[in-house]
Amino acid sequence: MSTDHDEIRSNVREHYAAAARAASGCCGPATSCDDDPTTTSFGTALYDAAQLADLPVTAAVASLGCGNPTMLAQLAEGQVVLDLGSGGGIDVLLSAKRVGPAGKAYGLDMTPEMIDLARRNIAEAGVTNAEILEGTLEAIPLPDESIDVIISNCVINLSPDKAQALREAARVLRHGGRFAVSDVVLTRPLPVEAQRIVELWAGCLSGALTVDQYHELLGAAGFVDIEVVPTLVHDRASLRGFVEGFEGIDIPNKEQLLDEVDGTITNAFVRATRP
Repeated sequence: MSTDHDEIRSNVREHYAAAARAASGCCGPATSCDDDPTTTSFGTALYDAAQLADLPVTAAVASLGCGNPTMLAQLAEGQVVLDLGSGGGIDVLLSAKRVGPAGKAYGLDMTPEMIDLARRNIAEAGVTNAEILEGTLEAIPLPDESIDVIISNCVINLSPDKAQALREAARVLRHGGRFAVSDVVLTRPLPVEAQRIVELWAGCLSGALTVDQYHELLGAAGFVDIEVVPTLVHDRASLRGFVEGFEGIDIPNKEQLLDEVDGTITNAFVRATRP
């Protein structure tokens, strides 16, 4: 794409800042969260009730992910975990519980509003083994070989430089460390028209990798034992509702575009290991 990296980051940051503000306003003194904004294929609907029971409501409401990476990662006591693009902190909080007092869960995000929300949620939950860092996936502010497991929930696709983001993930992982993320992945390349719609980067569409590209970039970053497993394929009807949720976006030839992307976009689990 010819879109400037800074423009993409600005677009993504604006979208998720708005989501953080909406989550912060939900379930406050004068409001309720009876109107759940999630669906069966995105957000907190992908977590079971037992996982959400002890979390601050705003951590759940701010979840915009496409999977449940804490279940995928099979975390163990004492591990150090990093959540790339941690948002309101739902996966950081769940990870902190799984690794226990001897472990630690880091979250990384570039959106100040989400960082503030996650830190408030951690404080409200009384969790002491979690920390939210500010930064980008392309420049993770942690030392080499400091992490046992990297998780992420529908965020890698938002990076304007995925090769660098995956190299950074490999850098901070210890030898034998695991990369276990949920992401939006394509079964085939998107039409050029979709790639040019920069606003859709914030909606996990235009920036997604194909299955083959994910394998290629993970391998180039030094990972082995790579698996990309689609868990849900989005049809034309679900994509229509998702795209139309972005107000003010003019999409030329929308009907033709929806026909072309029918069955192209999936929720997927992506696993790999740093040797």
